[in-house]
Amino acid sequence: MSCVTKVKHPLIQHHLCTVRDKQTRSSEFRAAIGRLAVLVGMRATEDLPLTPVKIQTPICEADCQRIDVRVELVPILRAGLGMVEPLQGLLPDAAVWHLGLFRNEETAEPVGYYDKLPKSGAPNVALVLDPMLATGGSVEMVIERLMSWGVPDIRVLSIIAAQAGVDRVASHFPDVKVFVAEIDPDLNEQSFIVPGLGDAGDRIFDTPQHG
Repeated sequence: MSCVTKVKHPLIQHHLCTVRDKQTRSSEFRAAIGRLAVLVGMRATEDLPLTPVKIQTPICEADCQRIDVRVELVPILRAGLGMVEPLQGLLPDAAVWHLGLFRNEETAEPVGYYDKLPKSGAPNVALVLDPMLATGGSVEMVIERLMSWGVPDIRVLSIIAAQAGVDRVASHFPDVKVFVAEIDPDLNEQSFIVPGLGDAGDRIFDTPQHG
């Protein structure tokens, strides 16, 4: 699974403790998701190409470098919204395109309900944001949609993934890079990640949790 990167850092392990703990309040959970998103985002963007530029400092002219590709964020509604602001802190010029999916509780399969991607003008790089990569069904739908839009470089950023989910994405899309803070071994009968952290959307937005 060369396309799958598990990002390693002591701070990741520290903040994973916070998001896994069922006693963590929603405000603390959101903050920890944001910190983890930044840590994963740093790794996911470390190979973006740069172009040399000359700028004028208050002292003199200086040689610098700027990212020379168009990078945009694609949060999967609604849990992916919890990763947008932290990533925009790293990429303030990145546009945000929303794709909405909900989970059919009987089949555990994703159902699309919102898609406002334009017909043209695809970015060079799209960062797909979803805190949980469980079965991989939602991410698969989004990747296929971005490919049809014409995005050449698609990268998936998640906080916790199930092994089955990353295997599915790696098998179906070997050119798509996946960056995760942790990979958990199992899914339960309801297709929730085990041990996981529960329902990321419910915990981010402090709404009643499923199951």
